[in-house]
Amino acid sequence: MEKNLEEIFQSRIDREEKIEPKDWMPDDYRKTLIRQISQHAHSEIVGMLPEGNWITRAPTLKRKVGLMAKVQDEAGHGLYLYSAAETLGVDRDTLFEQLHSGKAKYSSIFNYPTVTWADIGAIGWLVDGAAIMNQVPLCRCSYGPYARAMVRVCKEESFHQRQGFEILLSLSQGSEEQKRMLQSAVDRWWWPSVMMFGPSDDDSPNSAKSMKWKIKRFSNDDLRQKFVDVCYEQAKVLNVTLPDPDIKWNEERGHYDFGLIDWEEFWQVIKGNGPCNKERLAARNKAWDEGAWVREAAMAHAAKRKERSNKKKVA
Repeated sequence: MEKNLEEIFQSRIDREEKIEPKDWMPDDYRKTLIRQISQHAHSEIVGMLPEGNWITRAPTLKRKVGLMAKVQDEAGHGLYLYSAAETLGVDRDTLFEQLHSGKAKYSSIFNYPTVTWADIGAIGWLVDGAAIMNQVPLCRCSYGPYARAMVRVCKEESFHQRQGFEILLSLSQGSEEQKRMLQSAVDRWWWPSVMMFGPSDDDSPNSAKSMKWKIKRFSNDDLRQKFVDVCYEQAKVLNVTLPDPDIKWNEERGHYDFGLIDWEEFWQVIKGNGPCNKERLAARNKAWDEGAWVREAAMAHAAKRKERSNKKKVA
């Protein structure tokens, strides 16, 4: 019986039908989605931290407003995604506990520091650019709530990428000091952004199953290649050099070849040994503890509203 259900489930996937929360699904499909969606949600929330500390230091009022809007967008993305994860039967408090204890993972990119204002632009151009490469295919994910949440997320991420590119473009037309600051930021963020797509396909144990279930549509390496191809051309507009002497056009492949990735650095950051891992988790735990009174007040207010509503029904 179980095997028959799995065959029916896979046939629905193959027909591009959306799987909804009350539909039957294999336990591994549910677990894979909870892992991926929760990691995505955690990444949006932790991703507020590298940029949030630049809101008060942004160079102009326009930049402050733009950055504040972006950080608010990221908070919203996290909430959409936590809501999508909850449809799979996982409690949101459980997800928060996993993040705050260090058990849950989030994108390795957010464990790097933002040293100058140019880093904010580099995050927009490179980090959000890589995110878009990853996330646009998720709008066609086989799980309905995740796919629908990603439509708005991708629209806003696209704006964030253009915002970051515009910051860097302004710097590229500025003083020599600003141009050096721009190049330095690109040097810092290029390789961590390339790593954002995850381990190579040979070392990614979940990829094959995720692609069979059409949770993922493209492999890590295919998305990474597309990212390099696009960024190399955009770097010409910014008049910056990508910090990889091995990048060159391969006529036969129709793509840019690029250098070896330092996977040791990637895995060290994943294991909690990145430049800002401890700082990020400390900030999240502090925010959670200091926000306890807000959550308690909201729950008390909701209970009172429910009580008043019940009294009116009785009357």
